[in-house]
This record gives sequence, C-alpha cells and structure tokens, in this order.
Amino acid sequence: MRNLLGLQRLAFRSFSSTARNRLKNKVPENQKIFQEDNGLPVHIKGGTVDVLLYRFTMAITLGGTGFSLYWLLAASQPRRK
Repeated sequence: MRNLLGLQRLAFRSFSSTARNRLKNKVPENQKIFQEDNGLPVHIKGGTVDVLLYRFTMAITLGGTGFSLYWLLAASQPRRK
C-alpha cells in the first residue's frame, strides 16, 4: 500500500502545474510588434510568413467561392437529352 501512495505522490509532483517555467515570456515583444503604427494591417504584421499565409488563405477562399458558383450555375441549367 505504501508503494502505491509513493507512486501517487511521484506522479502528482511530475505533472504539477507549479513546475518551473523554462520558457521565456514573449508576449511583451509581440505586443511591441503588433501595436507599432506602421500602416500595416494586424494580420500581416508578423512578417513574411504571415503575408504568405494570408495570400494562400485568400487564394483558397476565392478559388472555393468560384468553384461553388460554377457548380451552382451548372446545377441550375436544364439537363440535356
């Protein structure tokens, strides 16, 4: 029984939320970047990767909209005999 209680304590200590934080807090750095008044929209202030993701998302959105409209038009046409 003591072994089980010891194992329970060990498991709790291993997964406790009070473990030391080994990551640096990057929030203040990101706040400076995103709050800077440089005329860019907030969704592309992160740099090249954000611009590429934005353009890729817009291309997929416009392509999907066009594809949907094409099939709606095709479905609205009467069938050929």
